Amino acid sequence: MASVHEISNEFVRDYVALDPIAATSLGFAGSDDQLTDLSPEGHAARDELAVRALAAVTAAQPADASEEAARAVFLERTGLEHELYEAGQTESSLNVIASPIQSVRDIFDQMPTDTPEQWATIGRRLSAVPAALDGLRASLSHAASRGHVSALRQVTQVAKQCDTFASTFFGPFAASADVDGSVRSSLDAGATAAAAAYADFASFLRTTLAPQAPTKDAVGEERYRLGSRYFTGSRLDLAEAYAWGWEEFLGIEAEMKEVASRLKPGATLAETAAFLDEHPRYQVHGKDGLQAWMQELSDKALLDLRDVHFDLPGALMNLECRIAPPGGAVGAYYTQPTADFSRPGRMWWSIAEGKSVFPTWRETSTVYHEGVPGHHLQCATAVYQSETLNDFQRLMCWVSGHGEGWALYAERLMRELGYLDDDGDLLGMLDAHLFRAARVIIDIGMHLELEIPAGTGFHPGERWTPELGLEFMMTRTLSEPAHIRDEIDRYLGWPGQAPAYKIGERLWLAAREDARTRKGADFDLKRFHKEALEMGAMGLDTLRERLAAL
Repeated sequence: MASVHEISNEFVRDYVALDPIAATSLGFAGSDDQLTDLSPEGHAARDELAVRALAAVTAAQPADASEEAARAVFLERTGLEHELYEAGQTESSLNVIASPIQSVRDIFDQMPTDTPEQWATIGRRLSAVPAALDGLRASLSHAASRGHVSALRQVTQVAKQCDTFASTFFGPFAASADVDGSVRSSLDAGATAAAAAYADFASFLRTTLAPQAPTKDAVGEERYRLGSRYFTGSRLDLAEAYAWGWEEFLGIEAEMKEVASRLKPGATLAETAAFLDEHPRYQVHGKDGLQAWMQELSDKALLDLRDVHFDLPGALMNLECRIAPPGGAVGAYYTQPTADFSRPGRMWWSIAEGKSVFPTWRETSTVYHEGVPGHHLQCATAVYQSETLNDFQRLMCWVSGHGEGWALYAERLMRELGYLDDDGDLLGMLDAHLFRAARVIIDIGMHLELEIPAGTGFHPGERWTPELGLEFMMTRTLSEPAHIRDEIDRYLGWPGQAPAYKIGERLWLAAREDARTRKGADFDLKRFHKEALEMGAMGLDTLRERLAAL
């Protein structure tokens, strides 16, 4: 009988053969000129593979502790993927942040563009976009016939994204290639076809899917609990999490007022934010200025933390910072390196259209969140563990509670290490944490339509709606309006994901204090971080058990 690690490795190989987008993202060569079959048949084939692998891993006898851990991770993650498929959530997936319509566009960002041969590959993949979107259209239509349609807000906002992709991405992307002859012809034809396909898909969303879409955004408790388990890897007590979110929010808000009083005595938080936004000390100008600033800050963190607070092998020392193409939600995100590190980890910044001045006080801790010691350290460390983790663990497994929880913990850690002693940068970090605490409150609150408690200073006794969620974020956080509007759309289309940040950070902090208490004078923070990160990603319930053993 095959071992757990062997079954997991085989599953990854078989899966990327069925999903060329995942293959490119994970660094598996051979299908970079193809796109994933997003039709009902394509989804069914991937689910059938998952079901077979689940049965094999269930029957396998773990040979040692590493296989015990690998087995728990695989069964929890892949089992939930199957549950989502059975619930109709895979075929019907459509939202403004992370669904197949974005994946088809975004994968071109991860393709190499150094040679004419690489551009020729891109040309062939561009020509495959219409068929991929035809398959997606079939899946959305099939799901709709079974009563599974995303809310109208998601349908209409994704249609706008498709318009943007069609008009601003494909043509300029192809035109940027320094090629001629048949490669140029292929690129131009592929870009034209891809742009037309996205424009046509926008029309499908507006004219065919929108009339079938529910106007209500809240998904209700049953669907929310499934999403919450998927994004956290834990069966949360949602009432407790909602109450804790309020407690965390109000505590951070009080500390922010203390910091603001040092920056601009007598001013409100909003007035202090406006003061910092206009302060030359905290400004960079233009996209090139933003990119250079985040690259410099990221490089400094890598060099400063190496061999002092973290063990960073040479392969992890390359982190590229880039401006994301237009069309996606505003904010920063990270893409992990390939297995051989030939494509490095990358931090991407998606900015609002027309914005040219960027206040760094808002984003310093975000660089640490996405880079080091955040996602880059976390994800690249797992990728590097080829001798101890199987391919599913180190390349394919991702759990928001584990990953985003660590990245939020990393922001707090940089404060502890003295990197956020400037009160402006500190206020920005605290607002980022306030924002994530607000996510716990309004994500659970909006989808379950909970009552707002007394003593919070915000519409006590009323029940959450998207309109109240927007008002709350606009008036009780310091984030910019364009970002907040995107965020509300994101929460409503991705139920259960937004609370994973703070819920995950809560667990990381509790586990660290537990280890410190158990070990006393023998506790070594650097060793704790090393051992924890080298375990790779997993659900929070599994993580809690494994960290308790460190």
